[in-house]
Amino acid sequence: MKVGTIQSIWRYPVKGMAGELLRSCWLDAKGLEGDRLWAVQDVKRQEIQSCKFRPQLLQCRAQSLASGGVAIRFPDGELLPSRAEKTNERISQLLGHASVLQSLRPAADADFYRRHKQDDHTWLDELKATFEREPGEPLPDLDNLPPAMQEYVSVLGTFFLVSPLHLLTTASLHQMQVHNPGSDWNVERFRPNIVINTEPALQGLVEQGWINRTLKLGNVVVACNGAAPRCGAVVRRQSELPDDKSILRTIVREAEQNLGVYGDIQQNGTISVGDEVVLLD
Repeated sequence: MKVGTIQSIWRYPVKGMAGELLRSCWLDAKGLEGDRLWAVQDVKRQEIQSCKFRPQLLQCRAQSLASGGVAIRFPDGELLPSRAEKTNERISQLLGHASVLQSLRPAADADFYRRHKQDDHTWLDELKATFEREPGEPLPDLDNLPPAMQEYVSVLGTFFLVSPLHLLTTASLHQMQVHNPGSDWNVERFRPNIVINTEPALQGLVEQGWINRTLKLGNVVVACNGAAPRCGAVVRRQSELPDDKSILRTIVREAEQNLGVYGDIQQNGTISVGDEVVLLD
């Protein structure tokens, strides 16, 4: 069954920073080619950081360079390549913590991906705090994370927390806009890789019904493996978008705290804007 077409493709060369809009891109088990090949590491903690813990990263925009590096545009408009001496200094100033830009390393370098732990519970308290729930609002089940997610900040050999692909539909964004028409539900708040323009007959939180099912995007096959619970990053100021706490309140209340789904790639290929999206099962 056709469920829509690819409306936009987003790649995030640096974990936690705003990304770049593409017309087409190669997609395989590692995700979109060039996605999250860099990340910011806290020098003192020796830990890779995300926009959950360092929301100021969202004010920067990263773009891939033909040379293989990235360029970062800072909030004041200055554009610096990843290898410039000044880049780490500017990132550290923005975050208020000594930080360095790091490129992806092999999975065998497990210490590089290790979660900073002062004791057996502080890291979990810190993680829960990033979801910025108000009293009475539910949290994802963070007390029973798999051992690997307790030990490492991302899947080894990647800068992905869960899966290499994040899908979001226009139907879900429209549903949220109906519940909270006063807010700007710009897709960049939610950092999807692929936005699917759903068929007119499909309404509501469409992609939640795709979990444990398979999609075909052009010639690429994707298994939808889970919902995307939302944290405080979606309410933070980024690009031209202001702080807006009501965004998260609406998602928690009206969407059971999830917006979008994660996916694993089962068949590689190039995807392009306009490709048909078909639900296979």
